[in-house]
Amino acid sequence: MILCVQGPRPLLSGSPTEGPVGMRTGSISSPHCLHSTPPQWDPTNDLRTIAKNFFYLDTSGWYWGAITAGQAHAALQAASEGAFLIRDSSHPLYMLTLSVRTARGPTSIRIQYSGARFLLDSSSPARPSLLSFPDVPSMVQYYVGPTRKVQKGKVEETHGAQPAQRTVQESTVVLKLKRALHKPQAFPSLQHLTRLTINRSTGCPDQLPLPRPLVRYLQDYPFHV
Repeated sequence: MILCVQGPRPLLSGSPTEGPVGMRTGSISSPHCLHSTPPQWDPTNDLRTIAKNFFYLDTSGWYWGAITAGQAHAALQAASEGAFLIRDSSHPLYMLTLSVRTARGPTSIRIQYSGARFLLDSSSPARPSLLSFPDVPSMVQYYVGPTRKVQKGKVEETHGAQPAQRTVQESTVVLKLKRALHKPQAFPSLQHLTRLTINRSTGCPDQLPLPRPLVRYLQDYPFHV
């Protein structure tokens, strides 16, 4: 946006001269303009990204919605290392949280959302180089694989739902995502499990010799986790 502020024009030496019938002749100096940076936020893009992300999460079966950290950790306590789920964050500045069973026990890592991208919250010096993703399933799929270390300045909540400060060394967790912990009421259907198996084998479902409705079904959830 360009905001132009135009003040009075005193007649100085070298200023335009008056012509007949009040008309000016000669050049007119440009008005003073204040340039402001155009807004970067695109609400339409954000709404589209967030809606698509939650569609994927609802389809995944491992999005548990509005549960507390204590409930998530209790569900993960008996699970094997690497079991994980996604839930709503209890912090007002975050949308979602990844809860995972580590070698130390269950822990939670907030998920940041900025510029239509998702990434794990971290206080590591390497934070600027952390990858961001267009949706949470893409992020989870990336971390399902090689072991990665993530540093957090804060643990999301304790069982008493109070934030707990820890040193960087104490809050360094080995992030090893292996198995999604499905919500009991959202256990995946046989069709969805078949879709995951097919997605693990191909990244181009549109090239498979399948009817169009089946191809669209595969494309509706293009992940293998």
